[in-house]
Amino acid sequence: GVTPDTFPGAPLTAGEVVINPTKGHAIHTHPDSDEVLYIIEGSGVQTVGDSGEFEVSAGDTIYIPRGTEHSTFNTGWRQMRILAIYTPGGSEQGLREAPDYVAVPAGQAPVWERA
Repeated sequence: GVTPDTFPGAPLTAGEVVINPTKGHAIHTHPDSDEVLYIIEGSGVQTVGDSGEFEVSAGDTIYIPRGTEHSTFNTGWRQMRILAIYTPGGSEQGLREAPDYVAVPAGQAPVWERA
């Protein structure tokens, strides 16, 4: 991915987020960044502000203004792959604090096995 840490001077962050089946990101905000999500693969439910849950799937793009509460949950049977873009960059730091956060080196696919 691209972050201000990996590419000094980059005005944004862009990278892939993978959410395993039955998992997701609880309601949270990014007070200093707008966010755009592009669903590459999979399906789930999204909230943005007071929208209530709405279905998202491959090809959908979601815009989340800075400071707006939002959440994403995978309701499908396979991994949800999402391109996440933050502008300005830096909000990805919050993802690193999630208990199931794992950084996968470029070129490697995250592995998910059913228990």
